[in-house]
Parts: sequence; structure tokens; C-alpha cells
Amino acid sequence: MTGDDPREESASGEPTTGEPLTDGGAAGADDVALDPWGSSSVSDYRNLFEEFGIEEFDEVLEEVPNPHYLMRRGVIFGHRDYRPVAEALQNDEPAAVLSGFMPTGDPHIGHKLVFDEIIWHQQQGADAYGLIADLEANAARGMSWAEIDEHARDYLLSLLALGFDPEEGELYRQSTNRELQDLAFELGAEANFSEFQAIYGFDGETDVSHMQSVVTQMADILYPQLEEPKPTVIPVGPDQDPHVRLARDLAERMRFFKVSEAYASFELEPDERALVAAFYERLEPEAFDDEQLRCVHVAEALEETPLSEIEADADTLRSVLTKLEEAGMEPVRPRTRFFDRRATDEAFDALIDAIDGEKRVYESHIDAFEIDRAAAEELAREVEVETGGYGFQPPSSIYHRFMTGLTGGKMSSSIPASHISLLDDPEDGYDKVKAATTGGRETAEEQREKGGKADECPVYELYAYLLTGDDDEFAKRVYDECVGGERLCGDCKEQAAQLMKEFLAEHQEKRAEVEDLLEEADIELESPRRR
Repeated sequence: MTGDDPREESASGEPTTGEPLTDGGAAGADDVALDPWGSSSVSDYRNLFEEFGIEEFDEVLEEVPNPHYLMRRGVIFGHRDYRPVAEALQNDEPAAVLSGFMPTGDPHIGHKLVFDEIIWHQQQGADAYGLIADLEANAARGMSWAEIDEHARDYLLSLLALGFDPEEGELYRQSTNRELQDLAFELGAEANFSEFQAIYGFDGETDVSHMQSVVTQMADILYPQLEEPKPTVIPVGPDQDPHVRLARDLAERMRFFKVSEAYASFELEPDERALVAAFYERLEPEAFDDEQLRCVHVAEALEETPLSEIEADADTLRSVLTKLEEAGMEPVRPRTRFFDRRATDEAFDALIDAIDGEKRVYESHIDAFEIDRAAAEELAREVEVETGGYGFQPPSSIYHRFMTGLTGGKMSSSIPASHISLLDDPEDGYDKVKAATTGGRETAEEQREKGGKADECPVYELYAYLLTGDDDEFAKRVYDECVGGERLCGDCKEQAAQLMKEFLAEHQEKRAEVEDLLEEADIELESPRRR
């Protein structure tokens, strides 16, 4: 779940607009694989929409109040279910943001993307959480506690220097947060090894601590909702999406009740329910003897309809027919169903009392006929929280593009020349930018004639992601001048190098200024597990 994987990379594509954005995908790229611990790379961001169900952020951008420049420029390119968060921010309702940092090396400019995303959400009114994933660093990367402590301090100082308010937010480390560990224990009862095998490729050689660190990360993602359920966003790189998907599943499994639509007393699978719903709309109750549509009537209509006209496969049709025929003369009526997933007897009884209007109570579910799906979801959550449950909302996520390494390819903490550390001497930062690979042509004459390839240029990324800050006009001017042939790489790198030097100098001054703030923050800087 850490949003700071050290293998950041970006694949380039051909520019399609005059906007100062990187396309982020290579046409015809191979299949995408996502591995939170480092063996995968994202070669085509566009495939993430199709293969993993990530939605395009542009579709929700207009609903975001005061969008951050990373959102406006397409650096934040995708999301899972971000609308509830955007709506909460718009309406000054409770919301939260959380991301974690695995302290395996110095914080660098790639990590700044996540720092900025946390801080922006905090400034928009969300409860903000920054965590040090020290258990993961120890279990998955074999880091010593002494190394972890050293790097953790550096991450926290940079987060504070960039604007995180520790009085309004919370900083913690996994190893010393007992509430988090208790939640992880509960979540572990809802997960199993075969699931970890399918998601992460774990096998018989995977140590138990590594598996425990996954459950701890699931607890991290849900931690902001311990006091109350609320929309929560996790800003990460797309390689962390497996964690988000598992956390959303576990949040659902922890709920007391599942709310769904139904048409009879028995349970239907989603495809089966859609088929029955279609025929419910098609058939007229007045056409039957007692003006009541019954299960047997729907079954007869299905049997009389050519398979080519039914929007379901043969197995679904066969299953639906069996269920309808067994129900016989039971009326078919739309209703909202509250299914008892893991509710206590107290919660089940409280829900029965809370449902107004006509209802039917069964051993494992309640059918209500005068409440819609949205209101039912809210009622089920209220009853759950009132009777001791969590009432978790599925966590949302936003995904940012990886930064290309200054030498091309991956930006890696283990390759000093590929990245700029937030701790680098400003002069060293200047030199690294001056030595960086560019998207320029082979000669100045060709550059003036054909224009540069800003979408393939690590130096342009520095402008778009960091150096131009909130100034979209500046970012667009650099882009247009590059692709229009007016801007040559030497001058462009000189300007970027100077801006990077200034940024590092200012950032490190601010780090020194917030050292006392870190000492006063409610977080242990030295792990008690240190040995």
C-alpha cells in the first residue's frame, strides 16, 4: 500500500494534444502485471483501465473542488471510486486520506508526488494520515530496525516540510500502533492463503511475516474509519492496486449486512437477478388470473422465449428456471434485501426494528418493500455502527504516473543517478539535471525543424510534476516551446537545473525548521524493536 515504490518508471507514447502532459503509454505494449514489491512494471497505463477496472481521473475531475495541479495535468491519471471523496470535500463532510512510506532509502522527488497528494487533501478538509510501513520494510525487504529508523525520520521531515499539519493529522508507524495491529488481526480472519497466492504469487517459500505485513497494510487502509465510516482515499502508484482491491474486498466482508435488490424470497446471483428483472418489466400482472405475477409465470415466459432473445448464457438461464420453478406460486415483487453476513443477534434485531413499512423477516435476511437501495445502505451502516460494528465504506484510491529516471528507464532509489533525493546537496541536484537524458533531437537544427519530444523527456517531467508548481501557464509554455522547436535542450536543462537547485535548497531549509515539530509529534522515532 506504500505509495513510494522505488522502481518508478514511465513509458512514453506519441503526443496526441498540445497540452503539457505525458501520454504515459506505449502503443501496442504487452500485458500489464502489478506487483507491489518490485518485479512488475507498468508499460501501458491505458491497459489498466481495461484489465484492472481503474477509471480515468478526467471523468471525475470536474467534481473535485480546487483540483491539485497533478490532477489538472493528468499526472494523477486514474482512480477507484473517488466520487464519494470528491463529494465529501465539496460538501465539507467527513473524509480522509492516507498513504504509507516504506523507508528503504532516501525520500526522493518521486515520493514528493504522494506527499503532495496527502497534503492537498488535508488542506481541502480531509483527515490526513501518514504512516511509516516499518513492519513491511522489515518483513518484505529485510531492512534492519536501525536503517528503518534513520530513513523514517527523513520521510517524516520532508512530509512536514512540504506542509503536512501534524496537529490536524496523524503520523504513526505500524510497529507501535496497537489499534492498527488489533484491526489487522481481525482482518486476517477474513483472508486466507489461497487468496494471497492468487493476488501476490505467495508460495511455500514466502515467510509468515511477509504475509502478516499484507494484513497490516489492509488495516492501514481501513484505519481512518475506526472512529466512524467515511470516504477515504489512498494515493498510490498503480503497482499498489492489488492492495487496494484486497482492502475493498475485506471492507465488504467485515460488514454486518449486505444490501442488494431481490424479486423473491430466494437468493439470485447478479446475472440471474438481471434476467428476472428484465422479465418482470416485460410481463404485465394484469395478464394473469389474480393479477399477480408469480415465479411460475416468469419461468413459463422464459421457457417460451428463444434463447437468442435472452441476454444470459445457458447456465444462468438453467439456474434461474430451477429456482423459479421450485418457488412455484410465490409472487415476484421487487424489494430491497438486507442479507445477514456476520451480524450479531442484537444487530439483526435492531435492523428489523429500524426498517419502516412492509417487510418480511427470514432466518438470514430481511426483505423491505418501501425503502430504496441507497437509503437501505445508509440504514444498514447506521445500525451496524450503533451495535458495535465498523460499518466500513470501501476505500477509494487515486493513481499517479511513475516518474521516469533521469537517465531514462526506471527511477530507482538504488540508482543514484536516476533520481534526485530530497536530501541531495542542491549543487548535486543541479548537476544531475544537467546530465539528464532528454527528449531532444540529435541536432539543434533538427530540433528547430521538428520540435522536441516533450512526452518522452525526463526533464520535461520535472517541469510538469514539480518545477512549475501550480503555474499551469508556465508548464504549458515549456511544453509548447519544446514541441514547437523554440526551446533547445541545453537552455531547457539549465533552467530546470537552476529551479531544482532552488527547490532543494528551500526544501532543506524547511526540513531544518520543522525538526522541533517532528520531535513534538505523537510518533516514536526509534522503534522499540530495534536491535
